[in-house]
Amino acid sequence: MLMRGGTSKGAYFLAGDLPAEPALRDDLLLRIMGSPDERQIDGLGGAHPLTSKVAVISPSAHPEADVDYLFLQVVVDRPEVSARQNCGNILAGVGPFAVERGLVPAGERRTSVRIRMVNSGDRATATFPTPGGRVDYTGDAQISGVPGTAAPVAIEFPPGAGKLLPTGSAVDVIDGVEVTCVDNGMPTVLIPATSLQVTGYELPRDLEEDVALTDRLRTIRLAAGRLMGLGDVSDATVPKLTLLAPPRDGGAVSTRTFIPVRCHTSIGVLGAASVAAGLRIDGSVGAELAMIDPGSERVRIEHPTGFLDIESSLATTPDGLPSARRTAVVRTARKIFDGTVFPRAAHRPTGGHR
Repeated sequence: MLMRGGTSKGAYFLAGDLPAEPALRDDLLLRIMGSPDERQIDGLGGAHPLTSKVAVISPSAHPEADVDYLFLQVVVDRPEVSARQNCGNILAGVGPFAVERGLVPAGERRTSVRIRMVNSGDRATATFPTPGGRVDYTGDAQISGVPGTAAPVAIEFPPGAGKLLPTGSAVDVIDGVEVTCVDNGMPTVLIPATSLQVTGYELPRDLEEDVALTDRLRTIRLAAGRLMGLGDVSDATVPKLTLLAPPRDGGAVSTRTFIPVRCHTSIGVLGAASVAAGLRIDGSVGAELAMIDPGSERVRIEHPTGFLDIESSLATTPDGLPSARRTAVVRTARKIFDGTVFPRAAHRPTGGHR
């Protein structure tokens, strides 16, 4: 099933319909999506990381989950499939897909699906309308970066078991730049845009074409990966890097996020959740430049094509460190196509025996 989830688009599969062996599964998905090819002309992919995504869904054995969700990022221009991160946008379609495929029974008015994100072990609950026991994708909810309206999918995240500050510090210095390393569902490095000699309001394509900036970001990302306990992230898409600037349109902060070198045309759900939590941490690099209403849990994250609202609040651990108390977001999802995909034929080496 091809679905739009939030501001991303991807192919959703039942795990039983794909090879169990990861290498065989990944080879098949590369051929289905049309990678490696910068246009992905021979597959389902849309020639951008945001439209070259896969969700693999199966019944869950976890006592507090209904389904397991494995997210796979299919790299556009390299023969690579990564399972090293979650995707909160594609997550928005997991509940409806689970109901459509009969993994979870639909309620008469609304259905809640408890989801375990296999990539990280984190959990979420997605609630969406199912009038008459059928998934309804129509509605009046609108999210920035997506034309039109659709039915709302409310996603609530329980407090994570990991550290909100993986390095144990609100501020770290990497390559002479003060940053905040935060993980509220997505390992993210918060960086004041001006510390890298940009405003943070540039168009994504202009930032991508700044060679000096991309080189600097790569250096910061590799060092941050080690500090955050992620090891060598040379071939990974995490941690995300988010440049912060004062808000321009009434939000809390303006952002530009890299995945890892392409600049996101909006912002990922889990990345935004990490940004929102990071802004609330006393002494973080974003705490002073952000405009947050202390009486409200809502944090509006501005991005290149609009905004994303995150409900976020913090608590304090017994050892005095900040931790996430509540994180929630409203997204939308829509079924685009349900049918059979015909993958490109497997490569056959020339010469030798047939």
